[in-house]
Amino acid sequence: MATKRDKSERAESSSGIQVLDRAARLLETVAQAKKPPNLKVLALDTGLHVSTAFRILASLQQHGLVERDGEGAYRLGPTFLRYGGRVRLDTDLRSLARPEMERLRSEVAETVNLTVRENDEVVYIERVTPNRMMRVEQVIGSRAPLHVTAVGKLMLGGDGEQACLRYAQRSGLRRYTPNTITDAALLVRTTHDAVERGFAYDNEEAELGVGCLGALIRDSAGEPVAGLSISAPLERRRDEWIVPLREAALRISRRLGYSGE
Repeated sequence: MATKRDKSERAESSSGIQVLDRAARLLETVAQAKKPPNLKVLALDTGLHVSTAFRILASLQQHGLVERDGEGAYRLGPTFLRYGGRVRLDTDLRSLARPEMERLRSEVAETVNLTVRENDEVVYIERVTPNRMMRVEQVIGSRAPLHVTAVGKLMLGGDGEQACLRYAQRSGLRRYTPNTITDAALLVRTTHDAVERGFAYDNEEAELGVGCLGALIRDSAGEPVAGLSISAPLERRRDEWIVPLREAALRISRRLGYSGE
């Protein structure tokens, strides 16, 4: 028998879904409009009452998903555009990086990964694997904290000491294996050294038995936008892979407009 609380929770859930549906309709209408529509046009095109459309648009505006000009017309906001730019960047990165990843995979005969940073984690957005029984595979879409990955260390090091210390405080430097760095001062030194070298190691810090090498990919402004890494069983990892790894990352960076060394 349903309780009052159950009925209330179902009603709240239904109401929340309804608001999301209406917000999606409004965003879709704004996005497809040939010129920025005003409130009256949006309400008419979405079948919403003017007051309902206004309240939802006001909330979307607070989150930067839409913006309203001086004449009362609505267009997609900076947050929505930033998300769209991120999707395009990830898509472009994958298509640009894939040939270099395959070339590197053929040279080292191990798994090559492409990652991007999302807040305090790296996200695996592409991989190429070798044709061998024993290999390391990272699932596309999976995530890992910055301090346990080779690429993540380079990204932390590039942020500077204070940002690295703030990350350590936020994350608590969770331990994943006995080799995970859990001391903030050690993390600062390790990430600084990685930036100075231009590459970084993961020495069984995320998963026992797995070792990685990582290098950064930069855009035309010299900003790190992604990372390239080689993952292998630790006993097979070789330092001679560092040069081809860095060269592959540089070639991808060049295709993104990077002109540095």
